[in-house]
Amino acid sequence: MRQIFLLVVFVLAARWLVKTMRAGQPQAPAAGRRGARSGPAHGTAGSAQREPPRLAEPMVRCAVCGVHAPQSDSVRSGAQYFCSAEHAQRYAARAGGREGR
Repeated sequence: MRQIFLLVVFVLAARWLVKTMRAGQPQAPAAGRRGARSGPAHGTAGSAQREPPRLAEPMVRCAVCGVHAPQSDSVRSGAQYFCSAEHAQRYAARAGGREGR
């Protein structure tokens, strides 16, 4: 039991030592790294130059098929949104045929 306790203490002390050594080293900018921590406690001088996280883009529903697409990728015709130019043309032709009757 004593040996297990000493092993646990040794592992915790080693982790603490590695953590303090890493904190003293200057860090490279983490622009391309995944999982990089940011914020005042972990940031560097270059952290103010990072771009802010992007917000979610609104999704719109196609008036013909009902598929949801990002607003920037959709085609807008009047007050309606479409997933493609083909659906916008199909909707305009269908609406034009109804008005002529």
